[in-house]
Amino acid sequence: MRRRLYSVLLWLLLPPALLRLFWRSRKAPAYRERWRERIGLYTEAPAPADVWIHAVSVGEVQAAQPLIRHLLRGEHALVVTTTTPTGARRLQDLLGDAVQHRYTPYDLTPIINRFLDALKPRLLLVMETEIWPNMLAACQRRGIEALLVNARLSARSARGYARIPRFSAETMGRFALIAAQGPDDAQRFRALGVDADRIAVTGSVKFDVQLPASLMDRAEVMRRDWGTDRHVWVAASTHEGEEEQLLEAHARVRAVFPDALLVLVPRHPERFDRVASLVQRSRLPLARRSLGQVCDASTAVYLGDSMGELPVFLAAADVAFVGGSLVPTGGHNLLEPASVGVPALVGPHTFNFAEITRLLLEREAVVRITDAQSLSTRLIAWLGDATERARIGENGRQAIEENRGALDRVIALVDRRLAQMPREP
Repeated sequence: MRRRLYSVLLWLLLPPALLRLFWRSRKAPAYRERWRERIGLYTEAPAPADVWIHAVSVGEVQAAQPLIRHLLRGEHALVVTTTTPTGARRLQDLLGDAVQHRYTPYDLTPIINRFLDALKPRLLLVMETEIWPNMLAACQRRGIEALLVNARLSARSARGYARIPRFSAETMGRFALIAAQGPDDAQRFRALGVDADRIAVTGSVKFDVQLPASLMDRAEVMRRDWGTDRHVWVAASTHEGEEEQLLEAHARVRAVFPDALLVLVPRHPERFDRVASLVQRSRLPLARRSLGQVCDASTAVYLGDSMGELPVFLAAADVAFVGGSLVPTGGHNLLEPASVGVPALVGPHTFNFAEITRLLLEREAVVRITDAQSLSTRLIAWLGDATERARIGENGRQAIEENRGALDRVIALVDRRLAQMPREP
C-alpha cells in the first residue's frame, strides 16, 4: 500500500521532473540530451549487461572507478547509470567507451521494467546512498540481486526513513547485502530493520584513491601559471550561499597577504556564470579557466569553471576549503585534498561524510571552521606558516594510507556474488 502511494506521488511528479530537466538545460544543454533514457526509451537498443552499477554523479563515479576496472578485467559486460550529465562526463573522461553509460530511469515500475527488459542485468550495485523502492522491487521480482556498496547513512537521513518504518524496512530488506562505510552507518541500517547478517562494514573505498601518475607534474605547471611565490587557497565544490562568505573571507586574507589568490570551483557547472557575476560584483579581479584567461599577479579570484581538474587545482594549492559545508548540504569528500598532502578546512555541515570527517579531525588532518570570520582567521594562520601546513598535510596522507583496504573487501564481496551466478549462455 505504501509503495503504491509512493508510485502515485511519483507519477504526479513526473511532468514537473521532465520540465525541470528542460529548464536546467537552458544553462546546461546536456540535461536535455538523451532525456528519453530517463523514461526507459532508447533510440538504439542498449547492449545487455551482466552488472548494472548505479552511481549518481561525479563523486560516486570516481569512487566506483576501481571497482568498474576490476569487473572489466573479469570480462563482465557493464552498464553504469548516472543521474547527472556531469557524472556521465566524468565516466567518459575516466573510462571512455570501455563501459556503457545510460541515464538512470525514473523510479516508476513500467519505466524500470523497460530498462531491465533492455539491459537484462544479473546483479545491481548501487553506490553509497541511492535507495529507490520500485527499482529494488522490480529487481527482486526478476531474481536480480542488489548490493548497496560503500553505503553511508547519515543520522539525518536515518531519522527521515524512521518516519516510515515499515516501508523503509521493506525497501532496505530488498538489498541482498549492504557494504557499509563505518560502524555508525551499519548501526543505522540495523535500526531501520535490516538483518545484521546482510550488513558488512568494509570501510570507504574512497580511501583507496589512486592518484594519476601525471597529477603532480600538471599541478606544478598550474602553480607556475598562478605564481610560485604567492599565497593560494582553493575553495572546492562550493554551493549556493557559500561563495558570498568565501569572497568575504578572501577580502580579509588579502588585507594581510595582498598577493593571495582564491581558486573558486563551484560544484555545479550550470552555476559557473552566476558565480562569475558574483565575483565581478565584489570588485575582485577575476580570471576564468574556461575562457583561457591569464591568471597574473593582479588576479584575485581564479574561477575553476572546467571539468575534471579539481584534483590538479588542489594539488597546486597551499590550503583547501571543501564546500557544501558552510551551508546545510552535507559537505563533500575531504580525502581529495588529504591525498595530495594539502591541509583542509571544512564548515559545520558534514553529515554526508561524517565518518571520514570524524577520522580526519581526530588525526589533525582537517580543521573545522564555522563562518567567514573563522575561515579567514585560519587561512591567514596557515598561509603564513609553511611548516604547519606541511604537518597537517602529512597527517592527511598518513590517514589515507592507514585506512586503505576497503576496495579489496568490496571486490571480494562482489566477486563472491558473481561466482554464485551462472553466466548466461
